[in-house]
Amino acid sequence: MLSTHQRRAFARAMTLVLLGAGLPSVTAAAGERPDLSRFHDQRIAWTACPGDDLPDGLQCGKVTVPLDYARPDGGTLELAMARFRATGDSRGSVLLNFGGPGGPGVGELAGGAEDFMGLTNGYDVVSFDPRGVGRSSPVTCGDGMGSTDPEADPNPDPAPDPDADTDADGGTEEPEAVPEESEDPRAALEVLRKVAEECAESSGPVMEHIGTVDAARDLDVMRAALGDKKLNYLGFSYGTRLGAVYAAQFPGRTGRMVLDGVDTLTEPLAEQGATGAQGQQTALEDFLDWCTRDMNCAFGQDPRSAREEVVRLIDSLDAEPVPADFGMPFSGQDLVGAIGQALYSKELWPALSQALTSLVQDGDTRGIMRFYVAGGAFPGVAPVPVPVPGDGGGGGGGHETLVDEGAVPFDNLPAALMAVNCADDPDRPGADRIVEDLGRLRARYERASPVFGRYRLAQALMCYGRPKGTSYIREEVRDVDTPKMLLVGTRGDPATPYRWTTETADRLGPSAVVLDNKGEGHTGYSSSKCVHRKIDDFLLYGRLPADGSSCGAEE
Repeated sequence: MLSTHQRRAFARAMTLVLLGAGLPSVTAAAGERPDLSRFHDQRIAWTACPGDDLPDGLQCGKVTVPLDYARPDGGTLELAMARFRATGDSRGSVLLNFGGPGGPGVGELAGGAEDFMGLTNGYDVVSFDPRGVGRSSPVTCGDGMGSTDPEADPNPDPAPDPDADTDADGGTEEPEAVPEESEDPRAALEVLRKVAEECAESSGPVMEHIGTVDAARDLDVMRAALGDKKLNYLGFSYGTRLGAVYAAQFPGRTGRMVLDGVDTLTEPLAEQGATGAQGQQTALEDFLDWCTRDMNCAFGQDPRSAREEVVRLIDSLDAEPVPADFGMPFSGQDLVGAIGQALYSKELWPALSQALTSLVQDGDTRGIMRFYVAGGAFPGVAPVPVPVPGDGGGGGGGHETLVDEGAVPFDNLPAALMAVNCADDPDRPGADRIVEDLGRLRARYERASPVFGRYRLAQALMCYGRPKGTSYIREEVRDVDTPKMLLVGTRGDPATPYRWTTETADRLGPSAVVLDNKGEGHTGYSSSKCVHRKIDDFLLYGRLPADGSSCGAEE
């Protein structure tokens, strides 16, 4: 999602590092808090959402929050919101966060409306674009290190022109290039540092206050502006991290809370990348077990040899990429990104199998590119400049209004993903440590997954050049004194492994109730009727399943 020239530089830097061997948020969790009454006392003016092809009844609004909660009289931000009104007797609102970090909630609610209509029997169903995301002061890495127009670069880098993909649940862009091995990996790290500086410069003051600790405080402003005494909440994937942080900050204001596809609260990004690679490998093997039962499977009928065939296909495409849309070569790492996207839902397995057959038998990339483009941006498209508060500084009185939908930067998702994850992570190893550890780290990732390990290794480096993030989440989010909350873990989840659910439950303490979903795909609410029913029963009627109970796999 970076510009063409920036992707080349970023890819070259990342691959050099691999071959060569956060920002602090105000926790405001203890001590006296500044007066936020003017934000809590606001009321949201709801109107019909503008635009075509939107579901009936969708309303849009906005809420104003402080840019810096330590200085609420300074700059402010407006956050985009959307809702469906309750159709029955309402007990207030339930807020939804669909994950990321970097996922805009307004569009997700509009696109997935059917899944949540049952909740309107008792709630206004509300979602929002978090700070730095979508229309809410979106962050961007700008034009990066050169022109966004590929035609304007007559002397491109000698590395193959890469594309990029984003894992919206904790990964980072993994471009591919083949530089000379003799080049210095420290020079590559310097490129990454410059990319981080460009992201900060292009995004404005919101970049300094984009972490989950601040986003959780935004949730509390939304709760008050909606007129609710307690926050009722349904969070998916990264949204579970956001919900857990809210519960730790505001235990007395936590209502019925559901966390589906539970994120880790303790693992550093390097650990998350290895865990994610392992989870994706497990999901791929489950897919291949299913695929090889069909005579039309591209990799034959033996699951063991099918796994080997996938690796051979990736290696061959890395050595000799094939032509694809937009005039871009399609490499093995591009294929890895596409497969990773398709594994998020078991419903996509038949289409993935068909696309792989077309690729293997005919060299036709069109089917597999549907998954690839769904997770990334079109190559060569320039990001749109982002409006910056009028004071141009760190929140000294400026007011940033909502960005028009058409002006959201094309790189907003990966830019926000990196910014939030780094703001939430306090680890910043220096260049010496990175170079020293790379060989060991690379071997560990490759053991975790011969397919996804190389792709995910970049996650260990994504925060290089950025200031340290907060340690609040890792150290303080534990033993929450809230009403019972429901945590859902899916056994075949490629992004948030089941063990994160049980680890987070232990971390949160007796309030956490675990539901074991013995299915496939990322999160359970949309893929399992059993999970869907149990979540709705809890949110609407307060009926919790027994801790440790399960939902069976569904065909």
